[in-house]
Amino acid sequence: MPDFTLHRAGLPAVAVIIPARNAEASIAATLDSVLSQDYAGPTEVVVADGSDTPATAEIIRRRYPGVRWIPNPGGTVGFGMNAALRATSGRFVVRCDAHAVLPPEYVRRAVETLERTGAANVGGRQRPVGTTFFERAVAIAMSTPLGAGDARYRLGGAEGPVDTVYLGAFRREALEAVHGYDPSLRRNQDYELNWRLRERGETVWFDPRLAAFYRPRGTLRLLSQQYFDYGRWKRVVLRRAPASVRARHFAAPVLTLGLFASLLLGLFGAPFEVASFVPLTWFFALAAGSLMVGTRRRTPAAFLLPLVLAVMHVSWGIGFLLPPGAPQRRSAPRTPRPASARSRSNRHSEA
Repeated sequence: MPDFTLHRAGLPAVAVIIPARNAEASIAATLDSVLSQDYAGPTEVVVADGSDTPATAEIIRRRYPGVRWIPNPGGTVGFGMNAALRATSGRFVVRCDAHAVLPPEYVRRAVETLERTGAANVGGRQRPVGTTFFERAVAIAMSTPLGAGDARYRLGGAEGPVDTVYLGAFRREALEAVHGYDPSLRRNQDYELNWRLRERGETVWFDPRLAAFYRPRGTLRLLSQQYFDYGRWKRVVLRRAPASVRARHFAAPVLTLGLFASLLLGLFGAPFEVASFVPLTWFFALAAGSLMVGTRRRTPAAFLLPLVLAVMHVSWGIGFLLPPGAPQRRSAPRTPRPASARSRSNRHSEA
């Protein structure tokens, strides 16, 4: 096994780890971007695959012989990230999701910021980029205050300490000291991990020069499910770490309760101006915000913003308010392991 702790040109070794599940439509673009990085130090790339079919693994086998494939029998992102962490040895660990695309300078800048700041985790902006009309509308919504609150990793802002970042590049010793990700969380595992790092006295650092491109969900149903899960698992995380609560976490739940109360008031004969106050105020806020964004962005996709934002708000709020029960791990996926992947299972590949 090669020693990835050795440095080339004085640069530290880096492990890029990618959790993937049914990512056959996006994994090629992700790996192309990872393998095109301009970082000159030793780099290893590992994909932890929890797919339901062998399609993702077969793409890696055919097109990316320098990328190591490992199974993710636990199914969750956290389980896969921890498995990939154990399978690598780079001093710095860069996370890249299977639906993200990294610009060529991403790893180099992440390493520079880690060394410059001494932070445990550094990250930058999530830049949603849609290819369809609906995806472009979702991308706009995700990068506006009406859709993102005050999250710096979506809106941008000054460099400095933050609660959480998108993806993240870690010092390995800091990540291992908190035992990595919580494998029981299907969503919000980044926020929970960063909370534990900060509780330990570490720093999570936002660098606006860092950015990763992200493709949003392509249908209302998928968007609604995504934001329902965000709300549901946010509640689980806040229940475990109540000191991490921020006011923005209650915006969507309070709105959802207000809409439900308005419905009940209407059903029980309350005056129209009373029953309609919350929904009309919300509607006009969405309309006014969408008009301002549409005027600034000058894109037809802005016409869908009120609908997209409404789905995001209500789905997140319902997910947060409904009793989530105990976190459950998904059952292990029945992914046939390719022979080529088995043959590589005991060696690292430098990409």
